[in-house]
Amino acid sequence: MRIAHISDTHITGGEAYKSYAYDLTVSEINRLNFDLVVHTGDVTNGGLREEYERAEYELKKIKKPLVVIPGNHDVRNVGYELFEEFIGPLNGIYEFKDGVLIWVDSTIPDLSDGRIGRHKFRWLKKVLEEYSERPIKLVAAHHHLIPLPNTGRERNVLFNAGDVLDLLLRHDVTLYLCGHKHVPNVYRVEDLVVDNAGCTSCRKTRRGDVNSYNIVEIENGRLSVTVRRLTGDEEAKSHRPVKSKLFIPRGERLMRIVHIADMRVSDRVYFRRKVLENAIRLINEKLKPDVVIHSGNLVDVGIERNFERAFEFWEKIGAPKLVVPGSSDMTCLGHELFQEYFGEPEVTPLRDFTFIPVLTPQYEYEVGSVGRFGQRKLAGDLESAEGKRVVFMHHNVVPIPGSREKGFLEDAGDVLRILTQHGAEIVLTGHGGNAFAVRVENTVVINAGSLSWELHRNAFGNSFNLIDVYPDIIVAFEVQATWGSRRLLGVWPLRPSSGAP
Repeated sequence: MRIAHISDTHITGGEAYKSYAYDLTVSEINRLNFDLVVHTGDVTNGGLREEYERAEYELKKIKKPLVVIPGNHDVRNVGYELFEEFIGPLNGIYEFKDGVLIWVDSTIPDLSDGRIGRHKFRWLKKVLEEYSERPIKLVAAHHHLIPLPNTGRERNVLFNAGDVLDLLLRHDVTLYLCGHKHVPNVYRVEDLVVDNAGCTSCRKTRRGDVNSYNIVEIENGRLSVTVRRLTGDEEAKSHRPVKSKLFIPRGERLMRIVHIADMRVSDRVYFRRKVLENAIRLINEKLKPDVVIHSGNLVDVGIERNFERAFEFWEKIGAPKLVVPGSSDMTCLGHELFQEYFGEPEVTPLRDFTFIPVLTPQYEYEVGSVGRFGQRKLAGDLESAEGKRVVFMHHNVVPIPGSREKGFLEDAGDVLRILTQHGAEIVLTGHGGNAFAVRVENTVVINAGSLSWELHRNAFGNSFNLIDVYPDIIVAFEVQATWGSRRLLGVWPLRPSSGAP
């Protein structure tokens, strides 16, 4: 199977559309050997009738089987009705030998944001179950699923990106195709390849890039995505799925980490003091970790009596402890009180590991940011670290199931790129109130649920994470804070420490 993946043509009579770029791309696609062309949205620039009339004409230039998905620009001005009239169905299924492509309308009329709503989510789940035996399962939508580098401020990710990502992983989807942000990018998330196309013929490219499209090739179990720019330059990335197998650790355990977040100590009824006390007993008496990492939100509101109580609980934990602030810690006088009670987070070596803190909260604001200065520091810390690198922060860098994603870390795409390209083995986050773990490229990202705050989003209840690192694997469990029962979050191979790749 060979697919030409185009996106964000923005066809219009105005300056946004570069007709020569579109014609050059289509001419090349028609000349080369492709089985299918997938357009992941923003066919038009404003969803206007005159734009759809021209788009209908332009799309007929493509002489290959074609699937077109609506984008946020297409549904402006009630353009979703014109899309069906001039182009085709908003959602659908395309079958091919050994596989299926399912496309989903992720748009919200007159908004740039995206969502796969309740009924559509159930439909997608039902279709994935129906085609579960197909070895190749492709899903396409307009909006991006994973934060992207070089896109400025993170926003417009699917509101329910975490739920969609979890659904695709559970159903062994091979490839997710999308556009929207005008930046080409390819990530491997577990065995799912996330393929973002740049813009094919819009003037709005980012960072001085040029127009491009992606070439997807699936052959003998290997999937490759090549970003092909209008200049002829190419970047290729290939992936072969890992067959399911039983991981058995070799050698003695190198490190045991207890990972907690969201204590939210306060006088409010939502703070579950007894749950926190029980969790501390479990940690001290049964789990006996080598280090405890707290990914923020020690207090509900940054006032002195909350910090004083939180520090008393924190001191009851016997193991070495590391902590970064969360968004609730930075309210009121929290920026002063956190320093007074817990000090400045610092890079900490421990055995053959280096623990690297990243400060993401902003004063009185739930959305976080690392910033360009912080990004340079993170890259430098990763480059200079010895042994295995564990990064810990408050805000999540991948979407979390059961949580409405709003771009909680403004520069998540650039931060995620630094983490994956500079060799972080483990990243620990603590935002969103739900436990989740996934591997992006070779970096395992683990989010902690809420330890002792009643207003969480986790059906497993209040919990914390237990992470055991062996010479060859990483094993992560979620531990129920009241009773100590566990559920497996994941097992991943651990690459040997050899500096950044």
